[in-house]
Amino acid sequence: MGKAAPGPGGDERSRTGDSWSVPAQQTRGTDPGHPGHSGDDDPQPRTPASEAPTPEAPPSEAPASEAPAPEAPPSEAPASETPTPEERPGRVPLRPYLIIGAVLCALYFLYAYLQYARFDSPSWDLGIFEQEVRAYAGFHAPVVDIKGPGYLILGDHFSPAVALLVPLYWIWPSAVALLFAQAALFALSAVIVGRTVQQVLGGRYGPWVTVAYGLSWGLQEAVKSDFHEIALAVPLIALVCRALLTERWSAAVLWALPLVLVKEDLGITVAAVGLVLFVLGQRFQGTLLAVAGTCFFVLTVFVLIPAASSAGGYDYWKKIDTDGQQHVSTLDVVLGAFDSSVKIEMLVFLFGITAFMGLRSPLALLVLPTLGWRLLSQDPNHWGMVWHYSAVLMPVVFLAMADGVRRSRTSPRPWLVSFGNAVVPVTVGIAFAMTQHLPLRELLRPETYRADAGTHAAREAMAAIPVGTRVETDIALMAHLTADRTVYWIGGAPGTAPDIVAFDLDAGWARSIQDPAVYATQLHPEAAYRLKLRTGSIVVVERIPAG
Repeated sequence: MGKAAPGPGGDERSRTGDSWSVPAQQTRGTDPGHPGHSGDDDPQPRTPASEAPTPEAPPSEAPASEAPAPEAPPSEAPASETPTPEERPGRVPLRPYLIIGAVLCALYFLYAYLQYARFDSPSWDLGIFEQEVRAYAGFHAPVVDIKGPGYLILGDHFSPAVALLVPLYWIWPSAVALLFAQAALFALSAVIVGRTVQQVLGGRYGPWVTVAYGLSWGLQEAVKSDFHEIALAVPLIALVCRALLTERWSAAVLWALPLVLVKEDLGITVAAVGLVLFVLGQRFQGTLLAVAGTCFFVLTVFVLIPAASSAGGYDYWKKIDTDGQQHVSTLDVVLGAFDSSVKIEMLVFLFGITAFMGLRSPLALLVLPTLGWRLLSQDPNHWGMVWHYSAVLMPVVFLAMADGVRRSRTSPRPWLVSFGNAVVPVTVGIAFAMTQHLPLRELLRPETYRADAGTHAAREAMAAIPVGTRVETDIALMAHLTADRTVYWIGGAPGTAPDIVAFDLDAGWARSIQDPAVYATQLHPEAAYRLKLRTGSIVVVERIPAG
């Protein structure tokens, strides 16, 4: 189906209940440019003074059958034909959503920056992505030494879309630039979701849903997890869902296709978009998109990634069929999909944040690919509500909720109509209640803005590591060093003899280290090392020059 002609207020389609329809034209009334004016669609010409009735033929002497019937003012149309505010296709304002989006962006970035400034990164991922973007910015192959000296990152995850961040990195060559980019992308998705909800449901639902979505646990946990490539996917998925809800099928296809360049598993999500198109009656486009998404997933996982990987395969298969060092059969993998209370809790909160209304929409099918590999994984990090894995699901569940509410309005069951009318306020209340236990609550605590002894120690260690050196380190200092040093993961760069080995003795793996210099020499027996600095729990060991 082609693109619908926009209505008078800029909306293209609206939908009532389970049937799609073009919105009714808004009844003409007051001209916004002329206060108090009211007229017909075709204004009647005035009678010239020369044509006014003469005394010889007064209007009152005309036959009764020829007397003109009085016209009802246009503003007094029958009540049954007057559209309700929810039926009037007015242009959805942009300014309120931009304001809310700016506030959300500021909150996300403030939290991420403070975590970075406290040297409190939860993983090595921020350093990995900073090295990848820095390589693209220098027009080099995306080699990430943190994963191993000379490691081509496209052999780990296929995410060339990360190169889109290069212009920002040219201006701001720091890992902090990636944190800002993610904050802005998440805020952009909130603007898309909120405006779509107002267009679909009418009234004043949009701004409230924007806030509820912005505070959703999936986005907050992703912000806490530093930067990941899925930040690029979140607004794209929001645009896909928006196009599906407004019946712009070609737009849905075009917004879905770039997802295959964000991360390899999103090829199956693209195929799921094709399935939704098929369910909604667009069988040709849906079938083509489903085939394209599946083919690109197969291409990346079985051809492109193995070609770039030193291991010659896709390493993440073992997340599904290997538990520790033990192989897990396919049957046990399938039967164990719901064998953990952590998984069940994640599912309940995923759909529960919108009062389970999203389950009434075909859009809910889009969560299946991501949920599928997470539930089948043997890695507990994939199961729960932490980390960044649920961020791509948030636009789906919130816009599926809007579709579910719209469908419930024409339900023959009164209780469902009433429940649908209450879903948005309930969703907003859930978002505010859950925030008391989510990362952004830290912004209300004074200690969040103070540097502790560990922060001062890390800063002192940073000052002891010269710019341009090769450093082997752990999570504590990693993302702060990648912009202007060559950085390796501690113990992951044999044969390199780095200039500096720096790590945190309080890290779980390092507690048994008694002599840092001896430990560094054990890692690199081709060189000798000595202690340069010990500050707090952080040690800096330097290589002794030859001779």
